[in-house]
Amino acid sequence: MSTFGALSTAYSGLVAAQQALDVAGQNVANAGTDGYTRQRVDQAAVGPSGPEGLAWAGGPRAGEGVAVQRIERLGNALLDASVRSTTAASGYAAQRSAAYQGIEAALQEPGSGGVSAQLQSFWAAWHDVANQPGEPAPASVLLDSGRQLAARLSAGYAALSGQWSAARADAATMVTAVNDAARQIAALNVRIRSAVAAGGSANELVDARSRLTETVASLAGGTVREHADGTVTVSVGGNALVDGDAARAIELAGGTTMGAAPGPSLVWADRPSVPASLDGGSLAGALSVLAPANAQGTGGPIAEAAAGYSALAATLAAAVNTVHAAGQTTGGATGLAFFALDPSVPAAEGLSVVPTDASGVAAGAAGAGAYDGATADAIAQLGAANGSPDSQWAGFVTALGSSSKATQQEESLAATAASSAKTAQTSSASVSLDEENMGLVAGQHAYQAAARVMSAIDQALDTLINHTGTVGL
Repeated sequence: MSTFGALSTAYSGLVAAQQALDVAGQNVANAGTDGYTRQRVDQAAVGPSGPEGLAWAGGPRAGEGVAVQRIERLGNALLDASVRSTTAASGYAAQRSAAYQGIEAALQEPGSGGVSAQLQSFWAAWHDVANQPGEPAPASVLLDSGRQLAARLSAGYAALSGQWSAARADAATMVTAVNDAARQIAALNVRIRSAVAAGGSANELVDARSRLTETVASLAGGTVREHADGTVTVSVGGNALVDGDAARAIELAGGTTMGAAPGPSLVWADRPSVPASLDGGSLAGALSVLAPANAQGTGGPIAEAAAGYSALAATLAAAVNTVHAAGQTTGGATGLAFFALDPSVPAAEGLSVVPTDASGVAAGAAGAGAYDGATADAIAQLGAANGSPDSQWAGFVTALGSSSKATQQEESLAATAASSAKTAQTSSASVSLDEENMGLVAGQHAYQAAARVMSAIDQALDTLINHTGTVGL
């Protein structure tokens, strides 16, 4: 190797050490940056040039220094995929758990403001009427108790309707977030592909894209497939959401109010007749709680809870009216209804009390005296009968509580799995300041050593050029 060749070799070491210092400094600067993946300089020795397979004259010789192959991003595709899948499961479970907790808050069970307490007060008021038939005071208390019960059912239904509308608004916001993330991923694909083609580093762009793919996964699930040109394809439900520089959009279709058919669903914006299925995520969880009620009781929890309110209202009205119609008022009137249901609205919203005063309350048995309380006593016993409104409501509340507990446990497990996956990813990809400090020291020493070699060669060249042949001076 010539002296000038040795100078080139030393210079390559100087450049490589400088790049190693730059990368270590970049890592240190981003030690607290969310989503940043640490980087390393990938170096390779440069071999001696010359005809391959031929022995060098004069024996073996050293190579020509070091070359920086690339600045490597130390991410782990398997850990990244694990984070996406567990985040999707966690988002789905969290949405369902939040919905059930909202329903439980609206029920107010057990408590003085719940339907169970209102039912007990209603039956007790009938007992008082049975003990004092024809008296205006207990009848007035009864009518007031009936109106409060009807109002409580209506308020509970309205609270669920409001919760449903809020959940749908959240779902619409999530759809917008998915579409925005998809467009940004497609734009980053273009930039990354250009950087890779030009031989540059796109590590920071890949980090930004990775954060966006995690966002998509948390909302809609999905998978990510990497390509040789640096781009990725993001798929949800087996269909491409992002492919290269192209991003598709999804839309929220279906009813905008609880009970409207069809229920909310996702479709592709470019093909509204084609459903867009999801692989989990918060958006899938929101759609599951927005599903309409069905005959099997396996529909969305909000609509099913609302149906529970209406079923109770219908059962209550039928049970009370059947007995009340067979009795008579103090004036001798029979065949009267105590509750009325408005058929144009759900039963829980359309329940009302028919009598306006004691004269409309059929407390006695038909044909009995004006002060008979047999009918009122029979209605008071409805609360303790088999298949009573009370037992129906208790069964509904118990089933809802069990489902809520199960979803909360599922949320806890899913959140733990997501946290563990994120911890594993962070342990692999995050910056260790101790390690970077060691890298800085090593780079500094390598830089100083390469600089010293260059100084030595420079001194040798100075001697050869400026002092060769000067004898005796």
